[in-house]
Amino acid sequence: MNSTSRSEWWIHKHPLLAALFILATAGLHAQTCLSSPDMDASTRTALENAAKRDFDLSARGDTAALKQSAIPSIAGNFAGVENAVKQNQANFSGASGTVRPPFFLNAEGTAPLERAEFLCGVFGPSGQTKDSAVFLLHNLPPGKYGLAIVDVSGGKQPRTLTLILQQLQGDWKLAGYYVTAPEAAGHDSAWFAQRARDFKAKSQMRNAWLYYRMAISLAVPVDFMSTLATDKLYDEIQTVQPTDIPTNGNAVDLSVAGKTVRWTDVFAVGVGDDVDLVLKYAVQDISNSAKTYEQNVQVTKAVVMKFPELRDAFAGVVARAVDPSGQDYGSLQPMKEIK
Repeated sequence: MNSTSRSEWWIHKHPLLAALFILATAGLHAQTCLSSPDMDASTRTALENAAKRDFDLSARGDTAALKQSAIPSIAGNFAGVENAVKQNQANFSGASGTVRPPFFLNAEGTAPLERAEFLCGVFGPSGQTKDSAVFLLHNLPPGKYGLAIVDVSGGKQPRTLTLILQQLQGDWKLAGYYVTAPEAAGHDSAWFAQRARDFKAKSQMRNAWLYYRMAISLAVPVDFMSTLATDKLYDEIQTVQPTDIPTNGNAVDLSVAGKTVRWTDVFAVGVGDDVDLVLKYAVQDISNSAKTYEQNVQVTKAVVMKFPELRDAFAGVVARAVDPSGQDYGSLQPMKEIK
C-alpha cells in the first residue's frame, strides 16, 4: 500500500487534524516511511546491525567509539548522549538488547522540514493498525533515516533505547539517542490505563486523566511516536478532560492561604514503588528556601483539600515552586501527612 493511501486513511481517522496535516505535509512524497516488512533485507539488516553496534558500545560505556559513529552535528554536541550512557550504565552493563523491527524514513528536499510526519506500515479505514506507527519530527534535515528501538533487559532496571540513524556515505550513523523506562513504579502502560478506567468509573476524572497521561507516556518509548495503542488512549482521555486543573499547557488560578497562585502544571511520576503527584506553580523568587518550602506546603494542602480524590491515587505530593528563569525548589509531602 502506498504512503498516499495511508495518509488519506489517517486523515479520515483524525478529521480535526486534517487541515493541519495537509499544510504540514504539502507534497507528501517528500516524507515517506517503510516498516520492516516493506524494506529490502539488506537495509533492514544494516539498520539492525547499526542498532546493535550502538547498544553494545553503550553497554561497554565506550562513549568515544559511540561518538565516532555519530553524524557530525551530534558528535559536535555529544554531552547529552554521553550523560545518558553514564546515567544508565548500571542498566546497560551486562544486559541484553533486543532490536525491534526498524523503520526507514526518507525526507526529501533541500531544506530542513519544520514538521516532518511519517506514516509507517499499513493503515485501515479507522486509522492505525497494530503494526503501524506515526513519527513526528521537527526541523529534520533532508536525508535517509532509520529508527530502531532496542529493548534492554538483564541490567539493574529495564530500559528502552531508541536510536535515530542517518545514512551517510553508505554507513548508518547515530543521529538521535533516547533512553526511557518502560515502567513506572513497577507498572506498565496497561496497568495505568486500567487504573484510569477504574477511576473514571468512580467519577474521579482528575485521577483518571493523570493516570491516562502516564499510560500514554509508557505506551511508546519516545513522545514523537504514536501507535494504535496511543491513539486509543488519546480517545479515552478526551472523555475525562478536567477543566479545573492545568491541562495541555493551560495554567489555572488556585486560592492558597488567601492569595491567588498560578498553578502551571500537574502530572504523575513513579518514585520507587510509589506513584506520586507533581505540582508546579509560578513564583517570583525561590532564594529564601524556608519561605519557599512553606509555600510548597500551603500549595500542596490547598490542592489536596480542593480535590480529595487525589488521596486515592497518590502516595505523596511533590510541590515545585518555579521562578521566572525556570529554576525551581521542590519538596515532597507524604499524602498521609497532608491535613
